[in-house]
Amino acid sequence: MKQILQDMSKGATYIKEAPAPVASRESVLIASSVSLISAGTERMLVGFGRASLLDKARQQPEKVKMVLEKIQTDGLMTTIEAVQSKLAQPLPLGYCNVGVVFEVGAGVEGLKVGDRVVSNGSHADVVKVSKNLCARIPDAVDDESAAFVVVASIGLQGVRLAQPTLGETFVVTGVGLIGLLTLQLLRAHGCRVLAIDFDEAKLALARQYGAATCNPGLGEDPVAAGMALSRGNGVDGVIITASTKSNDPVTQAARMCRKRGRIVLVGVTGLELNRADFYEKELSFQVSCSYGPGRYDPNYEDKGQDYPLGFVRWTEQRNFEAVLDMLASGQLDVKSLVTHRFAFENAPQAYQMLTEDKSGLGFLLQYSSPVIDRAIRRVALVPGAKFDAQRPVLGFIGAGNYASRMLIPAFKTAGAQFHTIVTAGGINGVIHGEKAGFAEASTDMAAVLADAVVNTVAIVTRHDTHASFVVQALQAGKNVFVEKPLAIHHAELAEVQAAYALAHLSGKGPQLMVGFNRRFSPQVQKMRALLQAVREPKSFIMTMNAGAIPANHWVQDNAVGGGRIIGEACHFIDLMRFLAGSPIVSIQARRMGDAPGMVITEDKASITLGFEDGSFGTILYLANGAASFPKERVEVFAAGRVLQLDNFRKLKGYGWPGFSKLNLWKQDKGQNACTAAFLQAVEKGVPAIPLDEVFEVARVSIDVAEQLRRQ
Repeated sequence: MKQILQDMSKGATYIKEAPAPVASRESVLIASSVSLISAGTERMLVGFGRASLLDKARQQPEKVKMVLEKIQTDGLMTTIEAVQSKLAQPLPLGYCNVGVVFEVGAGVEGLKVGDRVVSNGSHADVVKVSKNLCARIPDAVDDESAAFVVVASIGLQGVRLAQPTLGETFVVTGVGLIGLLTLQLLRAHGCRVLAIDFDEAKLALARQYGAATCNPGLGEDPVAAGMALSRGNGVDGVIITASTKSNDPVTQAARMCRKRGRIVLVGVTGLELNRADFYEKELSFQVSCSYGPGRYDPNYEDKGQDYPLGFVRWTEQRNFEAVLDMLASGQLDVKSLVTHRFAFENAPQAYQMLTEDKSGLGFLLQYSSPVIDRAIRRVALVPGAKFDAQRPVLGFIGAGNYASRMLIPAFKTAGAQFHTIVTAGGINGVIHGEKAGFAEASTDMAAVLADAVVNTVAIVTRHDTHASFVVQALQAGKNVFVEKPLAIHHAELAEVQAAYALAHLSGKGPQLMVGFNRRFSPQVQKMRALLQAVREPKSFIMTMNAGAIPANHWVQDNAVGGGRIIGEACHFIDLMRFLAGSPIVSIQARRMGDAPGMVITEDKASITLGFEDGSFGTILYLANGAASFPKERVEVFAAGRVLQLDNFRKLKGYGWPGFSKLNLWKQDKGQNACTAAFLQAVEKGVPAIPLDEVFEVARVSIDVAEQLRRQ
């Protein structure tokens, strides 16, 4: 597979080869034939990528505020690394794709191999798309015309919100690609239309489609033009498809509208509204969201749950189908919008032309390589790489944000031998695999587990896959490092324990470790050393200012992420277990009570653990705090002494002979030491974390979550 990426740090637009994705449940794989560059959106993204760091900051003041808050809580160096990591992640371009289905995932109905489809897939010769984000193309519609369906659906959603009726007068402000399509859709509704733009060539096309025009660049007055077309009554509605920081489009729209007129924003514009303009006419103003209902809803887009037609007539997919019907009947003209054609392999030249020729509209990319050459599942990154079989040879499963930012660099620092990085989509594996020095990238986990050269795997995927992948890896005889949690249900935990026991029937077998990195932090190691000299029970207070995560985030889904107690608070259960040095014997947990408007309450909870030696401690896991407050704090009271760890940067001791503080220049939560300990465990055959503690923490974490859910 080959895909177009935009470097958001240095500004390059380039093609990258990667393993082809696998068709998962509710999705299909499509071999691309044509894709359309969305001139406005993609020109903006390319321009942002090429901008200096200062210009990027000026364009996103809200992100600058977040960076400043992170500096206050996590420190300058940690923040710089996070920003650099974010910018180093290239962005896939494109969302207007046409191709042929060549693989169908489970649960997909109504689509089959060989179907020609339009989708919101990116500019790649193979795309993986949810079944609700593609639509079959009628025989009467050619591939090039179908490539305009998605951008036309953006305009169509704006039209639906405006609710035009036969004979009404409408204005389209900004007649780029989406504007010209919106204009035609309004004309198809029987509306009289005024097109406003500064580009005379685009206005000439608008006149060709039957619209009146106004060019403010030539001194023409948009408000006067709108009043004239509406015979002095004021226009019925305005759809703004322009992209500008100016407030003029909204101001002009309000002034040319009749009383109770409708204004719909499809593009991007300044939004300093004059209350008087809207108040006196009782105008309605609405922002249109992409190409219709279902957009950004994971249940619709990822899980394939459609909305009932009787209740939601027009969804994303049904908008695609409506545009296709208009193309098939000849009511929508897109052939006149094609201004450039490029072979997919020449995409960088297409984007150079895009930035240089601001009058360009329809930039088409054409794909011609054999499908069999696109569908490879393994790509060599370091051909001929050699490995020392006496040391860990690592296969990495997953390359999400935490894996790429923290774990892969930590394993690299620890001297790991990187063999294969496996991802579902392929492209992330290549990006991070090349950077870290992996020998190859793949989308085939089974092949990695079957590879005799790979003796160790790291599993950093969604939580619901952890236990299953751990079991498969242990059965294959691989040493396993798995990011927390080990399991999200007791049944899964039992399966892992059984697989581990079976792998160790001979008394010796593969290592298993969960990424409980905090116990390896240098400051926590110091705390442990100090506490080991205390012979009486200890008291702990651990505060986690977790921050809010939307209720529809996959981590909050108990079936996928297991919830935040199992998925993240387990870190602190392990940390307390480590510092106490004694088994957990009791659990008491209390969550925030149910309240109107509060969908998730489990992530605002108090967890009190009792230990066999008489120690006890409370974890305050709170998602309702301020981001400017430090994220993590640990306090230990014992034998007339106190230890206080603030956000893994500052450790203070009170009443400790010979110890008062241990401060770090940079936050260190122990990731490097954790991965180094695991690699040493593999080489020496001795667990870095005792397995009874690993299983104990997993069991207790699930027990806590279940106790909270019963309340």
